[in-house]
Amino acid sequence: MADQLLDPLRDALEGQIDFEGQRLAELITTFLLGAAGIVAFFIGFMAQDIRLTLYIGLAGTALTFLAVVPPWPIYNKNPEPWLPPSSRAIGVNIDVDGSKVG
Repeated sequence: MADQLLDPLRDALEGQIDFEGQRLAELITTFLLGAAGIVAFFIGFMAQDIRLTLYIGLAGTALTFLAVVPPWPIYNKNPEPWLPPSSRAIGVNIDVDGSKVG
């Protein structure tokens, strides 16, 4: 009973993203953290308040975390098709330093 209720939640939080999604997440992270740092610096400099600078930087980091860490659907628009498992690999013998492996 509990598995039936938790399966959709597990599927949603599993974290499936593709290679393009990883690139997009990296770009978003770089942009948001950079923008938050610049904004925090200038506002803190104008107000002459280091605490305000730190709070703005922390808020920018939290916003970046919420934008990048959950597996949003925009990060899995181009999934890679995987090859089906091959039965030919069962009888493969690999030679490693003169000994047969596999």
